[in-house]
Amino acid sequence: MARAQVGRTSGWVVGRAAGAPVVLSPGWVVAATVLTVVVAPVARRVAPGLDTVGVYVLALVAVLMLFASTFLHELGHALVARRHGIGVHQIALTLLGGHTELGGLAPTPRSSSLVALAGPVTNLALAGVAGALWKVLPSGGPLSWLMLAAALTNLFVGVFNLLPGLPLDGGRVLEALVWAVTTRRRTGTTVAAWAGRVIAIGVLGWTAASALTSGAYDLTQIVWGVLIGAFVWSGAGQSLTAARSEHAVATLSVRALMQPAVALPAVDRLGELDAMGFGGDAVLLGPLGEPVGYVDPAAAAAVPAPARATTPLTAVAVPLPA
Repeated sequence: MARAQVGRTSGWVVGRAAGAPVVLSPGWVVAATVLTVVVAPVARRVAPGLDTVGVYVLALVAVLMLFASTFLHELGHALVARRHGIGVHQIALTLLGGHTELGGLAPTPRSSSLVALAGPVTNLALAGVAGALWKVLPSGGPLSWLMLAAALTNLFVGVFNLLPGLPLDGGRVLEALVWAVTTRRRTGTTVAAWAGRVIAIGVLGWTAASALTSGAYDLTQIVWGVLIGAFVWSGAGQSLTAARSEHAVATLSVRALMQPAVALPAVDRLGELDAMGFGGDAVLLGPLGEPVGYVDPAAAAAVPAPARATTPLTAVAVPLPA
């Protein structure tokens, strides 16, 4: 998943790729540990001859292969973004996978969709390679199982990310299509974000339905279903907020925000400002004509009438940072 910069992810910088730091977040460690424990029983069935240490090593290898494909997914985003002149600030591996932090939004619908598609296409290519290796390897062994697991997980990640709703990559493609048709990015973001909320409800509904109809509650499936649904819902909500903010900024008028101001030497008195009969803001100027502060209206209003003629403006002013 690629997104415009929102701040550096906390964690450990383990290298650089596509000119950007690669960050492992603490959440990644949690996810890798939990997944290794969850996968270990499957690894034991695949390789019954291994001792406990060997089983967990095999499970860890499967998990690391999953995160390696996640990294390659994000690297795909980063490389295509750089090709289209978009800076890359970081590639982060996190609790729910990873994201690529871009230096800004894509300038055109075409570049936005290409950056978004790069990640899922990478996963689908990896699924094809792993599936081909699985077919030629002897069946039943640990290596064959690792290739099958890599093929299936990459296929799932690739297809799921292509679903047309933000914050998924397919949502970014939908946003670009609507943007291209309407010429308004904000409209595309709004449509794709609401589609993301529909997908989130679908994921949560499927999780609940499968748990109720199966007769046996798979805690792992329920937890991951809820996490993914919540992640998509939250990301869609953030996209809607961003679209509303963009609309609010677009409707602002600089003229409406501008207020008249008068400039006075900082050595003047409050009575001199009163004598001008000016109701706007007052800026104080230093000896070289540089702005050094502005009059605080509340402080100026609190000065009694008899004292205004002798009160220096600096006494009711807010200094500007040096």
